[in-house]
Amino acid sequence: MQGTLRADWREIWRHDRWLMISALSIFILRTIFIWRMGLMPQDAYYYFYTEHPAISYFDHPPAIAWVLKAFTVVLGKEVWVIKLGDTLVTLGTLLVFRQLALFFLPRRRAMQGMLLLGSTLMVTILSLVSTPDVPLMLCWSLALLCLCKALFLRRRWYWLLAGAMMGLAFDSKYTAVFLPLGTGLFLLGSARYRRELLAVWPWAGLACMVLAALPVVIWNVQHDFASFRFQSAARVSGVALRLTDVLGVLGHQAALLGPVLLVMLFRAIWMYARKYSGRMWQANERTWFLMSFFLPVFCVFLALSPFYWVKLNWMMPAYITGVIWVMRCFPRKWRAWQQGIAIVIHAAMTVELLWYPVLVKSDDVWVGWGRMAYEVRKIQREFPGHFIFSADDYKTSAALNFYLDQMVYGQNIIGKPALQFDYIGTNIQNLSGRNALFINSIPDLYTDQDERRFADTLRQYFREVKQVYTIDVNKGHKLARRWLVYQCMEYRPPEE
Repeated sequence: MQGTLRADWREIWRHDRWLMISALSIFILRTIFIWRMGLMPQDAYYYFYTEHPAISYFDHPPAIAWVLKAFTVVLGKEVWVIKLGDTLVTLGTLLVFRQLALFFLPRRRAMQGMLLLGSTLMVTILSLVSTPDVPLMLCWSLALLCLCKALFLRRRWYWLLAGAMMGLAFDSKYTAVFLPLGTGLFLLGSARYRRELLAVWPWAGLACMVLAALPVVIWNVQHDFASFRFQSAARVSGVALRLTDVLGVLGHQAALLGPVLLVMLFRAIWMYARKYSGRMWQANERTWFLMSFFLPVFCVFLALSPFYWVKLNWMMPAYITGVIWVMRCFPRKWRAWQQGIAIVIHAAMTVELLWYPVLVKSDDVWVGWGRMAYEVRKIQREFPGHFIFSADDYKTSAALNFYLDQMVYGQNIIGKPALQFDYIGTNIQNLSGRNALFINSIPDLYTDQDERRFADTLRQYFREVKQVYTIDVNKGHKLARRWLVYQCMEYRPPEE
């Protein structure tokens, strides 16, 4: 494989030098950001999983915790170690993508597809921010590769590996349910491979998937299916018709994948819809395979977008086969535009990450968490015996748990659902009567009235609440982040 990779690199260098130079430039930037980018709250939250080991977790399955634990056990509890782990796993996804693409594309086109996909903002996010999508994308790609070997090379025992990879994908994120659904869709729609449904191997593969996914199933059975309910019924409880959200979803997918690549996907969908007039399964088997794992994910979430805000990362698995599909007919000029836009996006990202000229009105930011934790540690010395908590969903609490050698509590302290903080065995009744420090993040530096008013709700649970400090974090000479610190006296836990 090493020799063929080297030959493919030489071929790309001769025929598509701009693609190689731009892709390598983006890869170098990502490598630099491993050490230069600060902690993201998602990094801290999923590392929090590893500090409270379980067979699964409330809001997501356990695979991301396995990844972070593997790297931090060997290299230590450092921000760069977490990002290095994400980067190496995502690099593995790209290498598997290339092997998968070889079932559908000539060698040079498969390498071009890997470089195009590897230059997207999607891969940059996967490489630098810990989310369940990091192991999901690798296991998703491996599952498809094993399926191709089972189907197209007739190596039947790969059905078992495909099932195991599907199970591990489900151990990463529930989006993996589209893998067995896509497999069934492909088999039902393929005249040549439909008879596989009567063979034992696909069903044995399904059994392997169930076995691999058992940790998630067992955890849900033990906890009244809390995670399944949270990711299904709880997600759709706030459904409302908002047609403008479709434009928002298309906009962030264009940024994630690149506008040229996204347009190419819509163009491919339109061309095949016209050609087969609603009978897409009549395409050749390999084209139908790609569509079986692209269209369901992409179309389901796109159809959901007028009613529910579809998050940035939900469509990511669709793009594994989607990009291979469009690479069959991707003109050189369009590839050059795709890469040019990718370079511009990453240049802007570099400026933002290093100098932070545009303030982000959100806690989903990489700036200031370490400095804030340092200041909290100093403040706590003035208030011995005070426990620490926050209430911005999970972000400040998770960051403080990462940096401080003590338990920092979530918003369950004031009776609000606190995701995994509700499932680590904490008995908040034991904190009754104690004093606390409340750390309140100010995501919008230009207006903090809501956050200050929120402190009034603390008086339901404490005898006295007063602000004692403001923590400001600067980037250069400009204020970048702010937290308010409150002393809260004599805790009164919510009634159980």
